[in-house]
Amino acid sequence: MADKYDVIVLGSGPGGYVAAIRCAQLGLKTAIVERELLGGICLNWGCIPTKALLRSAEILHYAQHAKDYGLKIAGAIEADLEAVVKRSRGVAKQLNQGVTHLMKKNKITVHMGEGKLTGPTSLTVKSDKGEEKLEARHVIVATGARARDLPFAKADGKRVWTYRHAMTPPEMPKKLLVIGSGAIGIEFASFYNDMGCEVTVVEMLDRIVPVEDKDVSVFLEKSLTKQGMTIMTGAGVEDIKASAKGVKAKIKAKDGKVSESEFTHCIVAIGIVPNTEDIGLEKLAELDRGFIRIDDYGRTKSKGLWAIGDCTPGPWLAHKASHEGVTAAEAIAQELGNKDVHPHPLDRTNIPGCTYCHPQIASVGLTETKAKEAGYEIRAGTFPFIGNGKAIALGEAEGFTKTVFDAKTGELLGAHMVGAEVTEMIQGFVVGKTLETTEAELMQSVFPHPTISESMHESVLASYGRALHI
Repeated sequence: MADKYDVIVLGSGPGGYVAAIRCAQLGLKTAIVERELLGGICLNWGCIPTKALLRSAEILHYAQHAKDYGLKIAGAIEADLEAVVKRSRGVAKQLNQGVTHLMKKNKITVHMGEGKLTGPTSLTVKSDKGEEKLEARHVIVATGARARDLPFAKADGKRVWTYRHAMTPPEMPKKLLVIGSGAIGIEFASFYNDMGCEVTVVEMLDRIVPVEDKDVSVFLEKSLTKQGMTIMTGAGVEDIKASAKGVKAKIKAKDGKVSESEFTHCIVAIGIVPNTEDIGLEKLAELDRGFIRIDDYGRTKSKGLWAIGDCTPGPWLAHKASHEGVTAAEAIAQELGNKDVHPHPLDRTNIPGCTYCHPQIASVGLTETKAKEAGYEIRAGTFPFIGNGKAIALGEAEGFTKTVFDAKTGELLGAHMVGAEVTEMIQGFVVGKTLETTEAELMQSVFPHPTISESMHESVLASYGRALHI
């Protein structure tokens, strides 16, 4: 006899567990199926433990530059890699336990094991205890994604790493090759560079962090180069040979010349592959390059079957997955007769992106180039942190805030930031865009002094030729 629920969520990452909680809050009998760890990749092997590593690297950086702040630190300053990793894993463990508590608090049944759909609203779960059958009125697929391998350089965890290996390194790399300059690649490049490793980043496109505004890419490349990194854009890794001693890589540079370089380790960060194979989706959903096609609420082509998060079209971000989880949960509750919920479709143009390298990057909406390509007549303005009193006082005067507006209507189209703490500030622009703000409201908003957030106000003023401090 199969266990029956209102909703079963397959996968417990930031999309899955949030969807389950919202379903439970709405009075639905809910279960979650997880094959490894509650919290999924983000909490256990991605967003959170990575930030813990980067925080350690940041503290090390400040300690090494203590004299810039008029301070003296006696004795050698060095990183204890084992302790840094241990702290990171401890943070992940604490949050994993937190999700376990949330499941109990919300009376969500957890089935640990490998889940496979047998129909739109039924599945089996295999574990060490055997196989159990589950049924529900609705099923949400939230199986996430994994790192993409290079066909000629399969990750072995010894010399060729994915982000997961890079998070628990068996040893400190001396000379590191990072293939790919998206958020994951750049964050690990920044971490290991701050930890004292010699880092080379190879990016196939003509600039690093290519999804960001061009001005941000140019600024970041200069900053990382100044910090000692080697950045190669318009370049490609054509072959990798790993041995017990290291990695030999053939790299084709922008000028077409191929050279062979030696590294101790290599991180492959060239994108993700959705976890949609072998879970029974073949006849139940439409796939595009493995990603599940959904409507704006998470519905697939099969009634009762929903999908959210990294196994669906991008952007592939934890906060996007969580938002989709809430949307799907509320849409399901509405279908089941709840008249008090009013789900809103996801606006993919209003999802912020954050990269926690040093300096940080944060953005939302259209870049200047994308806005022009979309046919907008624009007004864009940039305010440098060197004109911001708080940034100077913090010793973090490198960076800027840039805003892009529709010249005809004043609508905020996009915002782009690079520098200290920008990942904590971008939400101001996200709220503004959600409220469909124009330059008028932003200009009339009072920003506290002294804060780096004043650069947000000044960038709006700069877009209209009214900046006060440059």
